[in-house]
Amino acid sequence: MPRALAISPTAPALAAAAELRDAYEWVPLEEAECVVALGGDGFMLQTLHAMLERRRILPVFGMNLGTVGFLMNDWRIDALDDRLARTRPFRVSPLSMTATTIDGETVVLPAINEVSLLRETRQTAKLEITINDRVVLAELVADGMLVATPAGSTAYNLSANGPILPLGSALLTLTPISPFRPRRWRGAILPERTRIGIRVLEANKRPVSAVADQREVREVASVHVEIDHTRDLTLLFDPEHALDDRITMEQFIA
Repeated sequence: MPRALAISPTAPALAAAAELRDAYEWVPLEEAECVVALGGDGFMLQTLHAMLERRRILPVFGMNLGTVGFLMNDWRIDALDDRLARTRPFRVSPLSMTATTIDGETVVLPAINEVSLLRETRQTAKLEITINDRVVLAELVADGMLVATPAGSTAYNLSANGPILPLGSALLTLTPISPFRPRRWRGAILPERTRIGIRVLEANKRPVSAVADQREVREVASVHVEIDHTRDLTLLFDPEHALDDRITMEQFIA
């Protein structure tokens, strides 16, 4: 399978790339059928976002040369052809975030893990939440909230005490960040086809930013989030290190 190499600009990744270039044949991205990404989870997200900007989205096989490597396979130089032939593919559907700022600018960004809204000052955010254009929470007072995919449910969402969603569950999680009112609301699990709207109340007094994975839009007035099935991504995993197994086992880590 013709493959291209994507390399994080870190010393371990650059050293590993030099070894791989000596051991295997590589082609330019335009001629490739898959991409081998060297780095950590952050670099994997960058690589997947780069795929979303292409007309032809390629599957990505990551090898961990970072810290956690949740989205990555183990780094090994041996038997790469055999590993690629035996991989299990996992399809991941990104979120599409449409954010409108206080000044009326509209920004559309994809998110693979989550879309998060965060207060910009010491004052709490006040948010109105709609589901499929119906107001379901007139006022959430919190540090913010996030919408996470199954692939992202073990990232920021889990740190915010959100639920872990099995890969392939066709669900999204709506998770408050440090909620103050209503005290008993701890979030919701929603079908992935749901259209989620968030309106920032008192937006000038209580400014809020919206972040799609790593890209931020400041001082938003409203945000709409929904799944974008027109740009599905494919991640490749060794059979013994499949993403669905990793997500399942995260529920048993103390």
